[in-house]
Amino acid sequence: MRIAFSKPMSEFVQIGIPQTGLNKKGCSSPAELRQRIVWLQAVTLVWMVIECGVSLAGAVAARSPGLLAFGADSFVELLSGVVVLLQFLPSFRLNKRRAAQSTGVLLFLLAAMVALCAVLTLVRGVHPKTSLVGIGITAAALIGMPILAWKKRTAARVTNNAALAADAIQSATCAYLAAVTLLGLALNAVFHLSWVDSGSAIIAIPIIVAEGRRALRGESCSCC
Repeated sequence: MRIAFSKPMSEFVQIGIPQTGLNKKGCSSPAELRQRIVWLQAVTLVWMVIECGVSLAGAVAARSPGLLAFGADSFVELLSGVVVLLQFLPSFRLNKRRAAQSTGVLLFLLAAMVALCAVLTLVRGVHPKTSLVGIGITAAALIGMPILAWKKRTAARVTNNAALAADAIQSATCAYLAAVTLLGLALNAVFHLSWVDSGSAIIAIPIIVAEGRRALRGESCSCC
C-alpha cells in the first residue's frame, strides 16, 4: 500500500528497510549503532512523557478530541519506545519480530482511541475551547518529530530492525498528527469551527491502521 504525502513529509515517513548487506565503507560498529539507538529511544521517551502529559492536560481543559488523540498517540509512542529499547538492554532482550508485532498492536490501539474520541465528541456536540498550550506542544512536536523519525529510519535501515522501523512510523505519525491537530486547534481558535478539531483526529486513522497491519506482520513500511 502506498500513501501519498507531500515531498517533505515523505522524506521522513518512508522507512523501508533494504535487505542487502551494509555498506562497509564508513559503517558504524554494532556497539556504536546500539548506543545510537538507545540514545534515540531515551530522547523519545523523555519527550513523549512531556508531550503526553501536556497534551492530555490540555485536552481535558479545552475538551478537545484532536488534542486528546494527540496525547493518546504520545502515550502509545511512549510504549512503543519502551518496546524497542528493551531489545537493546542486555538483561531484557526481545525477538525482533515479536517486538515489531507488539508495536503493530500499539498502532491499532492508537487508531481505536483516536476514532472513539472523535466520534463521541461529534455525537455529543462538544465544542472544544481554544488551547494555547495545545498549539504550543503540537508546534514543538511538528518540529522535533520529523528529525527523530528520520534518525530512527536511518538506524532501522542499517540494523534491519523492523521494530525500530515501526517505531519510526510512530514518530512520523506523531508529526503528522501534530500538523493536523495544530491546524484544527488554530482553525477552532480563529473561526470557532468545533468540527474541525474532530476531523483532524479522524484523518490520521487510515494511515495508522495500514501501518499497524504491516508492523503486525513484521514487515517494513513502504509508504512514500
